[in-house]
Amino acid sequence: MDYRHEWKHEINQADLQVLKQRLRAVTKEDPHAVDGKYKIRSLYFDNFEDRALKEKINGVSRREKFRIRYYNGDISVIHLEKKCKSGGLGKKQRAYLTADQAQDIADGRLDWMKDSTEELICELYAKMRMQGLRPKIIVDYTREPFVFDPGNVRVTLDYNIRTGFCCADFLNPDCITIPAGDAPIILEVKWDSFLPDIIRDAIWLPGRRAAAFSKYAQCRIYG
Repeated sequence: MDYRHEWKHEINQADLQVLKQRLRAVTKEDPHAVDGKYKIRSLYFDNFEDRALKEKINGVSRREKFRIRYYNGDISVIHLEKKCKSGGLGKKQRAYLTADQAQDIADGRLDWMKDSTEELICELYAKMRMQGLRPKIIVDYTREPFVFDPGNVRVTLDYNIRTGFCCADFLNPDCITIPAGDAPIILEVKWDSFLPDIIRDAIWLPGRRAAAFSKYAQCRIYG
């Protein structure tokens, strides 16, 4: 997959309501959304030195992070993802995991990974063995997505960010999570080669500028 442009903006509740009205008028529904939204749960990885966290905080331009993710509590479809960033561009690689495989990774049972036919699983295995990558924290949030075909635009509104510390409970929908501090609402905009004016106008808010924000970093505020 090629790199895509990415913008993030921290917004408030009033902004959220304005944007939802505008975007519903000009975009299509995401076919994966339920009543216009879905719940996302991710398990993020980092090493013993918190390299991914420190690179984000320090503004390192080229960086990567691994996570395991599923949606709406449905563990029949689980993705291993590698997110690569280069300045304001990003791309994502994916591989499917079974629930048993995801639980094995969360529990530290890794030997099966080296024989996988999925390149991304093998890469994660190598980095867990050689770089000390380990499951670090659970990140939950609600997302309202909007799509626009020209430019392959995807606009999302993310809120109710919560964190959990027992990584082995990643697949348990009832595991305990807590609010990730005073986390803002996040507007994300992603597109390929161009951002259509109709979307640029729809997301414009006075006094709001693109800024770096990481749900993973936000959820690490407790340690």
